[in-house]
Amino acid sequence: MNTTAIQRLYLLQVVTGSHFSGIANAVCYLLETIDGKRILIDSGLPPEYLQHMPVEEERNVLLQLADLGIQPEDIDILICTHFDVDHAGYHDAFTRAECIVQRKHYEQAKSGHERYAPARAHWDHPALRYRLIDGDTELLPGLTLLETSGHAYGHQSVLVRLPQTGPVLLTIDAVSLQRLFVPDRPKWPLDDNEDQLRASTQKLLDLVEREQVRLVIFGHDGQQWKSLKKAPDSYN
Repeated sequence: MNTTAIQRLYLLQVVTGSHFSGIANAVCYLLETIDGKRILIDSGLPPEYLQHMPVEEERNVLLQLADLGIQPEDIDILICTHFDVDHAGYHDAFTRAECIVQRKHYEQAKSGHERYAPARAHWDHPALRYRLIDGDTELLPGLTLLETSGHAYGHQSVLVRLPQTGPVLLTIDAVSLQRLFVPDRPKWPLDDNEDQLRASTQKLLDLVEREQVRLVIFGHDGQQWKSLKKAPDSYN
């Protein structure tokens, strides 16, 4: 019988109705462990960027956490899936947390890659502490980071095991929409490498079958998100 350290998963829909690159929403995730640790996955769009975007509703990650009685200093770990502007816009608010990112993604971004410049002031803040990892990594029992390059070099998805719901796959931007979860999926303009993208998609398809994952959450699928539990509700 599989054991897990993860007790609860919250879905934080920080932007609704965004037309950023044709995407329907921007999101973050919060995990709570059995021993009281809090793990944030991504941090959403930065405030200066939202001023130039049409949105229906915006409630940033700090407000969402406050609704749950959580302050930035209460976050123990910040999982950085990648440094695109809609995923890294509030990283600098979590200076107490240990930030975890794939080494090759961090090194590419630090080298000055222009793609990650819009949020650099937030993810490259001098007070942030990074732990660099290489490939698939089990952080805690029931929490595994999956290297899924393609959308971005060194992108990572997340597999969470919950005591009641069972395994939940957060594809993040490796598969942003449910209809793209197919082996021969097309490459979109913001995707980095088609061969890697398809390999990562197949890797996740195989994982879903092997681990009998019944809940796959696609990072930017506005239609799917209408049917999901969102904070303050949680998956347990």
